[in-house]
Amino acid sequence: MPPIGPPLLPYTILERKRGGSALTGAELRSVVAGAADGSWSDAELAAFLMAAAIRGLDRRETDELTAAMLGSGERWRLSDEIPHLCDKHSTGGVGDKVSLVVGPLLAACGVPVAMLVGRALGHTGGTADKLESIPGVRLELDRARALDLLARCLLAVGVATGAIAPADRRLYALRGATATVDSLPLITASILSKKLATGAAAIAFDVKMGEGAFLAEPARAREMARMLVGTAVALGTPARALVTDMSQPLGRWSGHAAEVEEALACLGGDGPEDLARLSLALAAEVSALAGCPLGEDELAQALASGRGRERFLEWAALQGAESAWLRRPSLPLAPIERPLRAARSGSLQRVATRELGLLLSAACRRDGAIDHGVALACRARIGDAVTAGDELARLYLRADDEAPADRFAACFVVGEGEAEAPELILDRIG
Repeated sequence: MPPIGPPLLPYTILERKRGGSALTGAELRSVVAGAADGSWSDAELAAFLMAAAIRGLDRRETDELTAAMLGSGERWRLSDEIPHLCDKHSTGGVGDKVSLVVGPLLAACGVPVAMLVGRALGHTGGTADKLESIPGVRLELDRARALDLLARCLLAVGVATGAIAPADRRLYALRGATATVDSLPLITASILSKKLATGAAAIAFDVKMGEGAFLAEPARAREMARMLVGTAVALGTPARALVTDMSQPLGRWSGHAAEVEEALACLGGDGPEDLARLSLALAAEVSALAGCPLGEDELAQALASGRGRERFLEWAALQGAESAWLRRPSLPLAPIERPLRAARSGSLQRVATRELGLLLSAACRRDGAIDHGVALACRARIGDAVTAGDELARLYLRADDEAPADRFAACFVVGEGEAEAPELILDRIG
């Protein structure tokens, strides 16, 4: 009989990680179990997060931590019953409504999609918050509900029950307080412990890079993409990632209701070029990985025909959307309009996209609730020539306050000389 090893005490694990040692799978499972069942205190978990962020987690440790967090809750294994099931995840940005397009688009082409979506984080809007601007929509999702939606419209989108990755909820809440939000291994484990719980046959990642991304630096964004793909594959899910530009808002509209409307326009063949192109690329990537390859031409035809829009409305009806909205799917914007004009002639050199997102997030919060009608419509793009007085963007507010408009306007930087328009898709990983 093998000798019984020493107990896995939090102090011992923390001491080893603080000293720079790689933790074993058993030690990482002990951390995760302690987070899930409460046997590790917040102080002990905070110390683990800090040690992991400073000393780092290697690829094996990242895989082991992710697997343990994934195993701390329910695993739906939907692809056991729904072959070729696809999923997609974005690291977040301003105006990023791609999930609202990719899901219905694939479903309209006969490829099933299940996505667990989240709330706003920092300067980025949450897909769940955007969808809840639709009157009547309910987003609660468990395994039985997901299977029912997939059987009826090939599309299940919602907010997971608390049974998915319970360990992540405690660790996620502590990451902000411990300044460990930007640790790539911790980000990877947090994202994948939830995304892989549905059990999709394949997943595509949209990793944002630039001014409005959580990972502004190219090297870190590419490393994040490699880590997400590598760990997903190591845990049995085929994956690819696109590294994409977030130096300016995606599409023309930012704001909850406005982004739903723009997604519907795109699904009807009338959306902005950048949103459509990125949606087509991600849909093509994940459908090929899942074994139902769709070309971008075929997917573009589904947009042009309006089939994607019809599928979105079908899903919304099943999720409780009010009949009046389904008959005329239009959402009101906040009533006070403020044009943001160029103070000088030149070209749009830069957009302070993260600041824009923070300002928009603050403007739409009223008495603890979200004002879905607050929005920003971008008229100019980086590289565009402008003349003094030209409208760069238009702001839709609920309160008649000039100060926010001034701060929004300062985010659009016009200067002399030409500026190069950024590439939308910068790299492909996997």
